[in-house]
Amino acid sequence: MKDCREEWYDAERKVAVTIVDVTSAAQTLARGHLAGPASTYFLTKALAAAALLGAEMEQPDEVVSVQMKCKGPLGGLNVECTAAGTLRGYAERKILEDFDGMGVPDEKLAVGERQIQVTRSVPGRIISQGISNSLDGYLAGSLQRKACMFLEASVSDDVVVGEARGMMVEALPDSSWAVSEGTAPFASRYRDVREAGRLAVSSRNILAKLGLEHAALRKTTPLSFACRCSPERAAAMVASLGRDEREALPPTLDVTCHMCGRTFTVATGATGRS
Repeated sequence: MKDCREEWYDAERKVAVTIVDVTSAAQTLARGHLAGPASTYFLTKALAAAALLGAEMEQPDEVVSVQMKCKGPLGGLNVECTAAGTLRGYAERKILEDFDGMGVPDEKLAVGERQIQVTRSVPGRIISQGISNSLDGYLAGSLQRKACMFLEASVSDDVVVGEARGMMVEALPDSSWAVSEGTAPFASRYRDVREAGRLAVSSRNILAKLGLEHAALRKTTPLSFACRCSPERAAAMVASLGRDEREALPPTLDVTCHMCGRTFTVATGATGRS
């Protein structure tokens, strides 16, 4: 699978498995933000998390956002997934000099203590919101669900995204299956997926390692990069400034979207003061 979300369900065990690949979106955002490999690594995993949580959306104009603030040098990140399967986002720090070129970055050092906020919304209204120090904590605490996530990324020193995948496993309320990385019998199965082949294999291979060989594919959703920014939105933002503010600007202004890194040159209507 590539650039899609697959939703599987084992009716006998009453266990749902969602698997995502966000490689192309992660690569596009890395280039748009001119990000280094370490920042791209964390952004890639966050995109996979948003894509997994996007399976929960029910309304056509709904958006799920994952925001993280952290005390480490990464600073935090913000990613979004729409109901249509489009992704965008950014990391606070694009270049992490102490980690770039050093292989897989140490999460404890680069991220450190964190707070994650997950928000589901439609234009003008928040549907739900939860805060935790981990995604599994959000699933268990805010949603009261027996579920866990596994996120995987690989990024080369020249910022080529080789792998950008995620998996969420959930046992329904009436399932006897224990779903927790530290709880038997799931722990050994989870470890098998993580250590032997990991997520860079077919979905059927992953399901077999989990002991869910009879799971059926219920839904497939394409995933891709897309941002709601545009030259018109940039111009409207400048036009919303007060007259005195616009007059203080140069005749043209470069406006950069913080979510995707694209830059638009906008005429300000100013007389030329710079």
